Amino acid sequence: MLNTRDILETIKMIREENLDIRTVTMGISLFDCISDDPARLEAKIYDKITKSAERLVSVCESLEKTYGIPIVNKRISVTPLSYIGAGLSPDGFVRLAHTLQRAADTLGVNFIGGYSAHVQKGAIKGAVNLIESIPQALSETRSICSSINVASTKAGINMDYVKRMGEIIKETAYLTRDRDSIGCAKLVVFANIPEDNPFMAGALHGIGEPDTVINVGVSGPGVVAAAIKSAGNCDFSALADTVKKISFKITRVGQLIAAEAARMLGTPYGIVDLSLAPTPAKGDSVAEILENMGLERAGTHGTTAALALLNDAVKKGGVMASSHVGGLSGAFIPVSEDRGMIEAANAGVLTLDKLEAMTAVCSVGLDMIAIPGDTSAATISGIIADEISIGVVNTKTTAVRVIPVWGKGVGEVAEFGGLLGYAPIMPIKGESCDAFISRGGRIPAPIHSLKN
Repeated sequence: MLNTRDILETIKMIREENLDIRTVTMGISLFDCISDDPARLEAKIYDKITKSAERLVSVCESLEKTYGIPIVNKRISVTPLSYIGAGLSPDGFVRLAHTLQRAADTLGVNFIGGYSAHVQKGAIKGAVNLIESIPQALSETRSICSSINVASTKAGINMDYVKRMGEIIKETAYLTRDRDSIGCAKLVVFANIPEDNPFMAGALHGIGEPDTVINVGVSGPGVVAAAIKSAGNCDFSALADTVKKISFKITRVGQLIAAEAARMLGTPYGIVDLSLAPTPAKGDSVAEILENMGLERAGTHGTTAALALLNDAVKKGGVMASSHVGGLSGAFIPVSEDRGMIEAANAGVLTLDKLEAMTAVCSVGLDMIAIPGDTSAATISGIIADEISIGVVNTKTTAVRVIPVWGKGVGEVAEFGGLLGYAPIMPIKGESCDAFISRGGRIPAPIHSLKN
């Protein structure tokens, strides 16, 4: 049982420092929906989702009123559809995407994740056809999120699908060109994808999960930034302790909401993801945390070290506050969703190369980065390959969510709206990597993967 006095300490954080529960995500297994009749499959999936999550939004709203804690997003993740619809054609998968959208509309959730496939070592028919359907599916739906795992430390990197995902991203950008290529904001390419992640666009319900589960993602960059500012000019040990202590309090809020939501819904509690997830709102920025540590601007020299300290301290503080920590857990650095990152990119201090270096020590990867719309598919694949390699070699999750904004170039801005924010179009290198990407095959797993 949680002592509610722990929560009372957070009232100031909620009122003044943008503390919230970023998402309560219900994971739902769809294995019992499998059917060789596409119409029957669609009906069973719609019924399973809407029945399992029929009270998700109302329970979250009740918890908001009871505890005074904002719950920003109510979301659903499902079993990767490449398994559930393994016999479907690409058109069949697009129909499934529309089925998920109908379920999202019925329930009032903002996103459903799980339009997903694992191809780190090879691709089953369902994975091939799902991937081919992604551009159309994401252009014709609002709430569907897709994630493709192209690599793992155990398997290496499937460069055939790194290449194909560059092409898929370009196609998705074109089909949503009238909305600043927003379809790409709902598509992420992973290495070592976690199967209990509540955050979109990478959420899915792993095959080892229970039939339904509640996973919670907390946030609170503003709270951490305020705590660091209050700590003043202390040394790094004291700075890390400050972050650990405040992360403990933030995560206790998530633990409370996760436990209560699971109890009220009659669903197992899964994990708390204690990631610091920023928004475009003033005072809700990971970049501001780094700058409060003493950097004039996020992206300057020292940024990677500051982020490493932050990420480690958040994990250490959060893991003591929750019985089960999972997902990504640490600090996100999405450019379009973080006001400080946007300002640093506009100033030319935060570059794509620096962001890549930062991903070696943070929670995920190159996230919500707008690039010129005329960027080639091979160059996008090269960006993916570089980032995915960091994850594979370092036995960590990394991912890429880049948006080639059709018709726009460096110096212009892409507008996505809501939590997705807006982003300056960032410059990329002009030299070609086509011949490298076209080699195909699989980059072998690193030697340290052999730990059996």
